[in-house]
Amino acid sequence: MILAGDIGGSKCNLALVEKRNDSFHVRHKRGFPSRSFPGLADIVAAFLGEAREIVASAPAGKIVAAGFGVAGPVIAGQVRVTNLGWQVDAESLARQIGTGCVVLLNDLEATAYGLCWLGPGHLLTLNSGTPRPRAAQALIAAGTGLGEAMLHWSGDRYIVAPTEGGHCDFAPRTEQEIELLRYMKRTGEPVSFEMVLSGRGFLTLHEFLDARVRHPGFEGSDTDPAPEITRRALDGSCPVCVQTLHLWVSLYGAEAGNLALKTLSLGGLFVAGGIVARILPKISDGTFLRAFRQKSKFAGLLSQIPVHVVLSDETPLLGAAAEAARALGL
Repeated sequence: MILAGDIGGSKCNLALVEKRNDSFHVRHKRGFPSRSFPGLADIVAAFLGEAREIVASAPAGKIVAAGFGVAGPVIAGQVRVTNLGWQVDAESLARQIGTGCVVLLNDLEATAYGLCWLGPGHLLTLNSGTPRPRAAQALIAAGTGLGEAMLHWSGDRYIVAPTEGGHCDFAPRTEQEIELLRYMKRTGEPVSFEMVLSGRGFLTLHEFLDARVRHPGFEGSDTDPAPEITRRALDGSCPVCVQTLHLWVSLYGAEAGNLALKTLSLGGLFVAGGIVARILPKISDGTFLRAFRQKSKFAGLLSQIPVHVVLSDETPLLGAAAEAARALGL
């Protein structure tokens, strides 16, 4: 039995995963609100406590390996969760879980390694393009933060290079986006793409477009305005929300195009993260792809790149489990 985790600033998903022949199967999964716990060790303890019988029923009767995709850069077996502040250490987790094999990955690294384990119904193709066999691929995912990763063919499989590209400087393209940058620069802090292309970016864009329009979901420090903004945008009940979602998706497509150019991902670009699944009608209406392709001399090249939306929230769990199994030699 393999313990897999997808550790983010808002939510932590943990799962027990079995390898059967040449595939991985999730036996048990549960999500935990990240900020309700002081650290990952407490979530792991709670999960293993409730899953004790499932672990005992496995052939080995225990956790033989564990893999965690964590939202932050992994350095020497340690990672600080970027938007949460937790410090996660592989050796400490190994002692707690009782296994000698714990693999820590960046969350986008885990998601990227999970792509090859997805079934055909777990991808929505926005652009079929002309995929080049064994060419580079790229992954972008907006959620609590903005993650980006690159995949390169190594001879027998794709190897993932994690990045912190979401923290690169925000690059406006239009007069409206230039005004947005000026608006966000009022804080005196550097403006990154993640500040726009994340859950918190929806309220920023809404207030930039018209700060006079308020909704109940905007009130309270513990309330996330993004779900209400996207819901009202999709049902058309608030014109400012409609404009907000349109601008957000256009910027998302533009940065995805930037990533595709930087990586020359002729093998395909994948769009993942918790937000995209909730706004599929808007992601699919052409706004994303138009911004993706709008790169002057390289519009034709970008039109050839396949673009797929990742629909399964188990992708990072499968990737983390697969890399833990590989580290153990399974």
